[in-house]
Amino acid sequence: MKITLLLSLVACSLLGAVELETVQIEATTIDDVEGKDVQSADLAEAISREVPSISMVRRSGISNDIVLRGQKRDNINITIDEGKICGACPNRMDPPTSHVLTNNIDSVKIIDGPYDVENFGTLSGSVKVKTKDPKKDFHGQIDLNAGSFTQRKASATLTGGTDTVQFLISASTEKSGQYRDGNGDTLAQQVDKYAAKNPLAAKYKYQDKHHGMDAYSKDSLMAKIYFYLSDDQFLKLSYTANRSKDVMYPTSPMDAIKDDSNIYNIEYSIANIGSLSKKLAFQAYHSDVDHPMSNAYRIASQKMGAIFSNELTTAMDGIKVKNTLDITNNTQLFLGLDGSRRNWDGDYKKNGNVAGVSITSTDTENIAFFAQLEQDFSALHVSYGFRYDSTSVTPETYNRPKGIIGQNPWQSNDYQDFSLNVFSTYTLSNSTNIFGGLGKGSRVPDARELYILGKPIMTVGDPNMGKQLQVGTPDLKSTSNYQVDLGIEYTSGDVSTKVKAFYNKLQDYIYYNSTKMGANKFTNIDASIYGVELSGSYFVTDKAYFDLGVAYQRGQKDKALDGQNDTNLADIAPLKARLAYIWEYADESKFKLEGLAADKWSNFDADNGEQELGAYAVLNLKLEHNIGNGFGITLGVDNITNQTYAISNTYKDLILVSGDPKDESMLINEPGRYFYTNVSYKF
Repeated sequence: MKITLLLSLVACSLLGAVELETVQIEATTIDDVEGKDVQSADLAEAISREVPSISMVRRSGISNDIVLRGQKRDNINITIDEGKICGACPNRMDPPTSHVLTNNIDSVKIIDGPYDVENFGTLSGSVKVKTKDPKKDFHGQIDLNAGSFTQRKASATLTGGTDTVQFLISASTEKSGQYRDGNGDTLAQQVDKYAAKNPLAAKYKYQDKHHGMDAYSKDSLMAKIYFYLSDDQFLKLSYTANRSKDVMYPTSPMDAIKDDSNIYNIEYSIANIGSLSKKLAFQAYHSDVDHPMSNAYRIASQKMGAIFSNELTTAMDGIKVKNTLDITNNTQLFLGLDGSRRNWDGDYKKNGNVAGVSITSTDTENIAFFAQLEQDFSALHVSYGFRYDSTSVTPETYNRPKGIIGQNPWQSNDYQDFSLNVFSTYTLSNSTNIFGGLGKGSRVPDARELYILGKPIMTVGDPNMGKQLQVGTPDLKSTSNYQVDLGIEYTSGDVSTKVKAFYNKLQDYIYYNSTKMGANKFTNIDASIYGVELSGSYFVTDKAYFDLGVAYQRGQKDKALDGQNDTNLADIAPLKARLAYIWEYADESKFKLEGLAADKWSNFDADNGEQELGAYAVLNLKLEHNIGNGFGITLGVDNITNQTYAISNTYKDLILVSGDPKDESMLINEPGRYFYTNVSYKF
């Protein structure tokens, strides 16, 4: 299957759609992301603070990853303006959330479950990032930020235009020293402490000359131009660039030398073109990432007398045609074609020379048909969704390494999957809604899970000298998620509450078996995840209110993996809660006192490297004040009491710093007390 097949289908199809925001599936939307998180550019940190069902995988001072209801990596679908970008790093140093910065984001919508049929690979949820739109007339904003640990950030946005043409350009730059945890230890000192207890990990310590290096630097540029061609025609062009440099990843054996990404997007829509199309829309996008990582800053490069690196690239091309039509006054039908091709490629290098292949150049090509039907019956709204995917994953025939320890490492794979769901909302009264859904979603294995190779064996005298262990498992099946959701929402007077419960049955879930001897560490298992979430607010006055969020999940394998006894599922964060008091004391001015807390990790997958983490509770304080004449100032302090705690565990699907294989991998602590200020000017 080639992308040209998709292009020919698009050319001869009369299909299109409205934006997904019109579909009434229950979701969590975070508005004003920029205002909520002025501390840094990290989207993962911003949304994990606001949504209890989302936890963060801390890897560094920036570019962290998210877990949604116990799911991460390809199990959740992250889109930026309806386009996709994938990280190049198999060790998750550059997740999709790291390629868009908070100062460029308008809103984030989180859909729990397999209810987004528009996008490829929505297994257990989707995170839809919408960046800022241009505005008419002339507007701008300048922000200057400073914080503890020598963190500095500056950003500027300029927008303007007429009724027919509008533009926006936004740029930012940010850098930070290493944060200190509650014990006062920098990132490098946390590695030192781990190595003191685990001497075999001493090679992962930072060299003296790099011990105090900055934690990261990051620059971004976003440019957009919108053309209102007529009352019914609309054209959008956009480009986003992100450039990160020298990003420290203390719990990994290597650091990122750079993370460079580009996102190109074009969208065209035309409305009211006939009885069969209320709106016809077309989208094409391209994204690419260049990610070299190395041990150049570690003692290991001195001891080995060589710098070892893993240099990876990935590129994603996608195209989508969508249509909406009114069947009756209360029924709408959405139809669409969606297709994409992703290439992923990587090499191990020694002093800049290729020493082995990490991921042989692999194409993942997908073409899909999707449909969604929306119906209103007085107090009842029902949504039906369907998607059919045909996907091929093909490693290239050239440049394949020799001497592989493992099974048939280069087989191609074809997958045929369908997604199906129904979601309904019923209005019991003016104050009460109940909602629920049933759905099935699927996702295919990626090139890492299928084909990734370990570093070449370089132990003198080893009979496998020069060979590479095949960590991936080339005959993996696609994963399916069967999910049920139930919830109730109540709003009356000063009180609003929402309770949601869910159950996921995961079939052929792709999982990492760290105790398996030899090759092919990834396997398909059956598992389940269930949980409950509570959110709500209480208005003390018209200007002051409490905001509450609580989430609990539990995950279990149907049976333990081969060679193991543990049936706990990895990445399942414990009970987590957020309580905030917000006082809007003046126009565009407010005070917020926020508490974040989580229980200890008592259910974790010890057989696959996870360990018990302690409970924590931290307090954050933030004051936003409108000075007037366009000026505003934000003052804040996170972790007021300077607690020492960790939020992310050590599941061995990540390559983490460790000593002897029997030792627990290194944990990374969260930042200690952190002061920050932001000065903004709007015009």
